[in-house]
Amino acid sequence: MSDPIAFASTTLTIGLPLLIPGQAQKEFFVNQALCLIDALHPRTVMASHPAPPQSPNEGDCFRITAQAASAWAGQEGKLAVWIGGAWHFVAPREGMQVFDLSAGHSIVYRSEWESAAAPAEPAGGTIIDTQARAAITSLIQALLAVGILATEVS
Repeated sequence: MSDPIAFASTTLTIGLPLLIPGQAQKEFFVNQALCLIDALHPRTVMASHPAPPQSPNEGDCFRITAQAASAWAGQEGKLAVWIGGAWHFVAPREGMQVFDLSAGHSIVYRSEWESAAAPAEPAGGTIIDTQARAAITSLIQALLAVGILATEVS
């Protein structure tokens, strides 16, 4: 007979709680996992802040920035999800991408949270190619409009 498989206490990708044999209050762990999936599935955060909002709504998700304070102290860089009257923290994984609703652009985690800054529009030079400048400017504006580029790096 082979040995039983040993599982970690959380999933590898987003840290969902796993049930263990003889687990008491299984419904708590299953409900917590479902709430985290529900909050993280749209891959959006309400905003990026160092401190929690005064009155969060169930399922609200935020990215915690530097100098975290209050209930978020020591949780910099993590995502905070309001579930069942308490904050649950999710550590980002390499390549995780979310859309910051308040800033209007995407951010990706690569050892730290990053957003793509818009390049400077073409200017100057000895030969001015009006069509090339117009095309580059249109491309920059389109990438800003869909939130791929940020107007300012956060």
